[in-house]
Amino acid sequence: MLHFNKLSLNVPDTRKPRVVIIGGGFAGMNLAKSLRHSDVQVVLFDKQNYNGFWPLLYQVATAGLEPDAIAEPFRKMFDGQKDFHYRMVRVDTVDPAASTVHTLIGELHYDYLVVATGSKSNFFGNENIEKFSLPLKTIPEALDIRSQLLQCFEQASITTDPDMRQSLLNFVIAGAGPTGVEMAGSLAEMREHVLPNDYPGLDFSQMNIYLVEGVGKVLPPFSDKGGEIAKRDLEKKGVIIKLNTLVDNYDGDTVTFKGGEQIKTQTLIWAAGVTGAIPDGIPKEMTERGRILVDSTSQIIGLPGVYAIGDIAFMKTDKYPKGHPGVAQPAIQQGDHLAKNIHRMLKNEPTKPFEYFDKGSLAIIGRGQAVADLPGDIHIGGFFAWMAWIFVHITYLVGFRSKLVVFSNWIYRLFTYQRGTRIIIRPFIRKGGEVANEV
Repeated sequence: MLHFNKLSLNVPDTRKPRVVIIGGGFAGMNLAKSLRHSDVQVVLFDKQNYNGFWPLLYQVATAGLEPDAIAEPFRKMFDGQKDFHYRMVRVDTVDPAASTVHTLIGELHYDYLVVATGSKSNFFGNENIEKFSLPLKTIPEALDIRSQLLQCFEQASITTDPDMRQSLLNFVIAGAGPTGVEMAGSLAEMREHVLPNDYPGLDFSQMNIYLVEGVGKVLPPFSDKGGEIAKRDLEKKGVIIKLNTLVDNYDGDTVTFKGGEQIKTQTLIWAAGVTGAIPDGIPKEMTERGRILVDSTSQIIGLPGVYAIGDIAFMKTDKYPKGHPGVAQPAIQQGDHLAKNIHRMLKNEPTKPFEYFDKGSLAIIGRGQAVADLPGDIHIGGFFAWMAWIFVHITYLVGFRSKLVVFSNWIYRLFTYQRGTRIIIRPFIRKGGEVANEV
């Protein structure tokens, strides 16, 4: 057993400027990589020891990919980068006045602090939904969903109670953004091509997939045309779409919508919203809409030397008055841009404002089906959008091994429709302590 009083951050003293990065997602990782040629010491704090490719989490959740296919250890990614130090610790609080960050095993002084802590699921204060629903923001959460899905099918295959069987075969996905759409499409393909072979005694015409959205369109961040394409393709796959519908409560057995409608289900997947994972020590007046207010150089307003990038940052511009979209590209570009500005500051050169280049938005519906909103007001669906989705995701995966494993999995599934090993490695256990669907 480790004793905290015998642990230390063990970061070497340095005369170089020290850049401390909290969070190793798209933003933090790209910042750290882009600083490799700058004369600084880089210290990265993250409570997990890997960078994950979060756009493919839904494929881990539906047994399409194994977790290690979308994750790369930080120590491997930065092997050989001089004066880079990773520590697997949680930052408890930041102290801008003293230019330090505090952890359970010690504190560290910084010259530049970068908050890149990303976002977390937003349950809008509903304790029941937080307790009983299944969010999809991390690899452990994706594995929980995979276990829950397979447990539902196993239990449905042996129960003699028709009402319980239907509850086990009803799946509700709250939120019709890219995560919800991709999750619904993936479940629909499993229902058609995989599950009938695994469970020949079950009638999968009784399996219902509900996609619920609080506004009047599928894929709210996309164009109206993109949303219509996604809605059409999902409905062709048999997904039941409920627009202008909000989840009011979930007790682990019944989803209740505002207005009173109810659906009996053992599985509510929560993809209905996110909020910033703001560390303690950032004054509340420097936050808005659950994110940290920053200026055009990503510096937190009112805190010199402290920056925020990625999903956590709220940078208002004329084009993006509500901040940049919470997707990978703004985070990647902000990380690269801040590295260049730090290099400029080290040379006493003026910094430059961040300008986001929108490369478009992509969401996959299923095999050979996707939606793409591209620059120049171009909107496409179908096979060509699907090919674009594959190219982009393979390109941005970290590490050759991950690219090879994911691409080979997709080629295999293209011809066979098979999905992973579909093994329940560990049962999903509800937060209330009750093992879901345990015999």
